[in-house]
Amino acid sequence: MKASVHPQYYDAQVICACGNRFTVGSTQEVIHVELCSKCHPFYTGEQRFVDSASRIQKFQQKQTKATEYKTKIKEKEDEKKKSDNGPKSLREMLMGAK
Repeated sequence: MKASVHPQYYDAQVICACGNRFTVGSTQEVIHVELCSKCHPFYTGEQRFVDSASRIQKFQQKQTKATEYKTKIKEKEDEKKKSDNGPKSLREMLMGAK
């Protein structure tokens, strides 16, 4: 094994944003982290709820917009059918009069 190829191995001090400190093996002497096992919600059992009321309201607004859109499309189709039922040329008017 070559001596100068491998990095230096330290007993690194890990410092969390919550203030927790512990030691691990690493190639860095000091490691700063934002979450650790003392403050992570998965390990602490703490639940963080997202504002579900606004989610529900947003969903309901989307549903009302969708129903309004469907009614507009239906009205346009009905108007188109009404205009299609009328005679389009002189020949069709004469055929319709008989």
